[in-house]
Amino acid sequence: MHSIGELARASGLTVSALRFYDSAGVLVPARVDPVTGYRWYTDDQVRPARLVAGLRRVGMPVPEIAAAVRSGPAAAHRLLDTHLRRLEDGLADARRELSRIRTLIDPEEQPMTTHLTLSRTDLAAAVDAVRFAVATGPDLPELTGVLFDVDAGGVQLVATDRYRMALARIGADVDGPAVRALVPAGFVDETRTLLDTAGEVRLAVGDGTVAVTVAGRTLDAGTLPYDFPDHRRLLRAAPGGPAHRATVDVAALRAALTSPDAPVVHREHGGAALPVSVLGPDGRGGVRLYGEDELTGDAPRIGVNAGYLLQALDAGGRGQLVLELDGPIAPLAVRRPDDTDAFSVLMPIRL
Repeated sequence: MHSIGELARASGLTVSALRFYDSAGVLVPARVDPVTGYRWYTDDQVRPARLVAGLRRVGMPVPEIAAAVRSGPAAAHRLLDTHLRRLEDGLADARRELSRIRTLIDPEEQPMTTHLTLSRTDLAAAVDAVRFAVATGPDLPELTGVLFDVDAGGVQLVATDRYRMALARIGADVDGPAVRALVPAGFVDETRTLLDTAGEVRLAVGDGTVAVTVAGRTLDAGTLPYDFPDHRRLLRAAPGGPAHRATVDVAALRAALTSPDAPVVHREHGGAALPVSVLGPDGRGGVRLYGEDELTGDAPRIGVNAGYLLQALDAGGRGQLVLELDGPIAPLAVRRPDDTDAFSVLMPIRL
């Protein structure tokens, strides 16, 4: 048995940190002396204590540290991957903010334009993957475009209308600082038509402008003067991953959703009847539609707008897609099995 001081020296954690992780249920002593209150730990607890110390140094939240300590290697690696993406997103945000701060420090400095060279087919596929999620109404003008989020490795396209969100990432040769540009939907549509022309694609994103050149033809436009919402908050995965992950055949799911006999749950929204399609596990590793009388039990189910789901299926491509269900209040994720950076999420409808 090791005293708390001995474990602190062996793990790199402080004594106060070990007391905290005991109270949090992350690293509970094997024995606590009922008279003195001294904590004692076994040899088997040294490695978990070192794991906690390492995860603490990289800033992992306590609930995820607890999940990593208790889970097997595969689940722990997924948690590490999720936290690494969070750190990378934070670093990209910090770089963008520092770039803005530099212009405040020296406002006379000429703004830089970031140039990208990228694949025509990749950009076309990315536009196809996100365009359906752009808002169309005048009430939220900050959602009526596609966000082009450029970093050192490429560009991520993001679109949302609050009810669904779609993302796709493209690798590119980037020359210039990280930059975010909210590109009007009309310009995105013109660009998509231009991408049917063979040739190398060059994208230029500057201070309030965006231009795309394909085979010597250039389109340019002003960017929308709005702040796009922080979409990353919605994408932070729960520790351990989704409750149910299923690979589905797009044609079969589309046929089930559009069948006249498809189960529908009726709810009310804004005083009007709202048909809701409810998805849940089918008991064979896939998903199926549920009716009103099947909503009891503990299986993860989620209600969605069938039309929105059909659009997400179309944008995801033919063949197979992966659906991730994590309960009635978490978004439904629709992913491509061969591209982790292209996916969409649908907001749930309260059942």
